[in-house]
Amino acid sequence: MSDFTMEKGADGVAIITWDLPGKSMNVLRREAIPVLEGLIDDALADDAVKGIVITSAKDSFAGGMDLNVLARIREEAGDSPAQALFDFTMGAHAFMRKIERAGMDPKTNKGGKPVAAAIPGTCAGIGTELALCTHRRFMADNDKARIGLPEILVGLFPGAGGTTRYSRMVGAMAAAPVLLEGKMLAPKAAKNAGLIDEVVAPEDLLQAAKDWVLSATDADIVKPWDQKGWKMPGGAPYHPAGFPTFVGASAMINGRTKGVYPAAKALLSAVYEGALVPFDTALKIEARYFTQILMNPSSSAMIRSLFLNKEALEKGANRPAVDDQKVKKVGVLGAGMMGAGIAYVSANAGIEVVLIDAEQAAADRGKAYSEGILDKGLKRGKVTEDKKAEVLGRINATTDYAALDGCDLIVEAVFEDPKVKADVTAKAEAVIPDTAIFATNTSTLPISDLAKASKRPNQFIGIHFFSPVDKMMLVEIIKGKETGDVAVAKALDYVRQIRKTPIVVNDARFFYANRCIIPYINEGVRMVREGVTPALIENAAKLVGMPLGPLQLTDETSIDLGVKIAKATKAAMGDAYDNDESDEVLFWLADQGRLGRKSNSGFYAYDDKGKRLGLWEGLADRYPHNDQQPDVHEVQHRLLFAQVLEAVRALEDGVLMDIREGDVGAILGWGFAPWSGGPFSWLDMMGAAKAVQLCDDLAASHGDRFAAPKLLREMAEKGQTFYGRFGPEAKAA
Repeated sequence: MSDFTMEKGADGVAIITWDLPGKSMNVLRREAIPVLEGLIDDALADDAVKGIVITSAKDSFAGGMDLNVLARIREEAGDSPAQALFDFTMGAHAFMRKIERAGMDPKTNKGGKPVAAAIPGTCAGIGTELALCTHRRFMADNDKARIGLPEILVGLFPGAGGTTRYSRMVGAMAAAPVLLEGKMLAPKAAKNAGLIDEVVAPEDLLQAAKDWVLSATDADIVKPWDQKGWKMPGGAPYHPAGFPTFVGASAMINGRTKGVYPAAKALLSAVYEGALVPFDTALKIEARYFTQILMNPSSSAMIRSLFLNKEALEKGANRPAVDDQKVKKVGVLGAGMMGAGIAYVSANAGIEVVLIDAEQAAADRGKAYSEGILDKGLKRGKVTEDKKAEVLGRINATTDYAALDGCDLIVEAVFEDPKVKADVTAKAEAVIPDTAIFATNTSTLPISDLAKASKRPNQFIGIHFFSPVDKMMLVEIIKGKETGDVAVAKALDYVRQIRKTPIVVNDARFFYANRCIIPYINEGVRMVREGVTPALIENAAKLVGMPLGPLQLTDETSIDLGVKIAKATKAAMGDAYDNDESDEVLFWLADQGRLGRKSNSGFYAYDDKGKRLGLWEGLADRYPHNDQQPDVHEVQHRLLFAQVLEAVRALEDGVLMDIREGDVGAILGWGFAPWSGGPFSWLDMMGAAKAVQLCDDLAASHGDRFAAPKLLREMAEKGQTFYGRFGPEAKAA
């Protein structure tokens, strides 16, 4: 069965329907492109066809291009991947241009056939670019539908004409939220933004598109840039009105990306240079920049981690081969911030929730947290009153453990105290079915130790959410020593239900995410004690792609929590503990009552409303700044290697079982420099030999914590890469 089919109606309208077999959403496959082009050629050549409507047989229109296509083109091209990618992109431009020109005379712009897009639901990437080259875009009035060009979020930019067309349609300034921020818009907002032309009732969608096609005139189908006298909306770069736009856009991009995301800069260059030349030349410029980005190792790494790897993990790449474990009723123990967030995402996903706390008032506050999120959605028009009532109706806030009867999954989210956790485990297991899975949301306590309180340790697992639960996309699933396959499958299926991305790791202190992020924080704090200027530490981190500097991150997570973790870790590790230098600073701040954002005082100063004012000047009184400051690259290497070496050790120790989970988990869990594709992608980009050399230099200057792990040194000697040795292709071989 073909991805595209065509039916020519007696009314003269050819309906081309996109329906990728066996998939819930259309993606454009390489082999489908000539099929679609052949149907377009057929319709344009048929005198009985008056016009064309392109639509989808699915609830959505398209999810974009199959990015594996681009990878295969590179692989097949041998020594000339750039030329192959450029030729492929120019082929797409020629095809899109064929739809846009629709057989009209090149001199008179007459005689063409109208082409409309009937978009039933979500439309992204190449689907949107295909729609943009039609002459009229109709979209169903669907609350769940979104349309946009989100390529920038995975390290690309719209390279099939979307950048050039949309910027010329609305102007560079108006195009910025869609192109540079990757915003996906609801139908009415999309109409206001010029992405679509009409919003119609779902049942009227196809007929509305057909009616327009049959009534369209020659003038209706000529694109503005193909008409004489066309001018760039908002002004071209050389125009007094347009010049400030491009200057401002350049400043905005560099301010947001810190210069480490190449796609944003390339996109702006394509728009700027394309606006100075005729449309077809602009498409060639766009194709050149798109090829440049596809050849950039940063973009390749981002695509692999944020699209291919992420998608594979969400589809259950590492799921045990057991029956479906879809969750019907979940019990959440503890209605604090974490428990309340877990209850909300579960209920919002259609799962019945029992939210338990020791006091009814606390349980009610936990449910009220969901109400607060839903109320914000109401104000923004993203939630209806019916939806709010439906979600809240799924949450039973109570103190009665008997309400857990019938739960197939329990998620415990009480205090980080083994005795408290053991108590609620026993209470829950006295009520829940023998087949139920018990999960703990601990972020630091070993799962295998907590499982000792359970009567069925093979059904005991860790499900570590990140705060705030409703916004953070990663969930870390931790296998205890006795955790069975059914428990792992249940956890993975649950995470899929609540529409988050899972990684599965083996039990060890701090698991994977905290194991890597704590050294980052400690390294930043240690530098403060050494006399490195706090502003240098924070800005060095941001300039290398970290969303927050280590000092701000400490304030956000709270300094007293850091003190608590440090004391517990030191007690457990004894002489092996090596963070006394950073502890000195944290303990001193805590003694001063500076606990971070929650006390409006920490490494940063805050006003009465909690607004961050800047780094606290009193820090320099205790830890004076050195006259000679380190090079920014040295600071960046210390901050990055503090994280990536722990990632390598986690792989070496068997805590991390799949480097894809290591990369995706790092980016989604704590924001590790997304431009790099994650710690393993970064090391591959750099090369193991160079990484070992830098480790040796850092270890000589700053201590054994930077010593290259045995695995990394071995890979350097053998000339190996992580994806070459541990990637899915290597495992399959």
